[in-house]
Amino acid sequence: MSLPRYPGYDVMSKRDTPSWDAKTREVVEQRLNAPREPRFFDAAQWRAACALCACIVPQETVPLAALLDEKLVSGIGDGYRDARLPAMPDAWRISLAALDAESEARHGLPFASIDHDARIALIKNMQDGELNGEAWQGMPSALFFSKRVLHDICGAYYSHPQAWSEIGFGGPANPRGYVRMYFGRRDPWEAAEATPGHEAQAEKENRRVR
Repeated sequence: MSLPRYPGYDVMSKRDTPSWDAKTREVVEQRLNAPREPRFFDAAQWRAACALCACIVPQETVPLAALLDEKLVSGIGDGYRDARLPAMPDAWRISLAALDAESEARHGLPFASIDHDARIALIKNMQDGELNGEAWQGMPSALFFSKRVLHDICGAYYSHPQAWSEIGFGGPANPRGYVRMYFGRRDPWEAAEATPGHEAQAEKENRRVR
């Protein structure tokens, strides 16, 4: 088991400090409290989404499917999209139904009910553009994988405070901002990365970061 790169660091220790303002706290709280029951996805789509998220970013801490569902419920998009794909809500509905259809055709079970290796094989086929059944409604599966699966699921993970603590990110640079922008320098309110033999020192520094 690898040691954490930022031992002792918890980005949430910044919550009530000058590092974050009221709007930052509001946005972070929304992410932490995303409803665990789906509001956008139906039951079948939700099961497929949960299974897909678990394959793309295997972990149990950040509720990826819930964050994805919340994004789709909000109606807030990216401000752009590839013209070869339908709007984000339609793209997700079509793709999850298509993934279930491909799984049913191959294994006789929906995507969420097949084993891990079978799921990975189907996802690899999607990535390679080899899933092109009628259920895709002409949407290129490889394009959906690159523009929506990776973008939305990985983006959801790295939008969450748990991931920020993991990578030593201090959250939005508002209102305090970041000043020491040169390589190898960091502001006092940034996490210290552990180096071999100096893990204890990094942990001590990180427990003081606010």
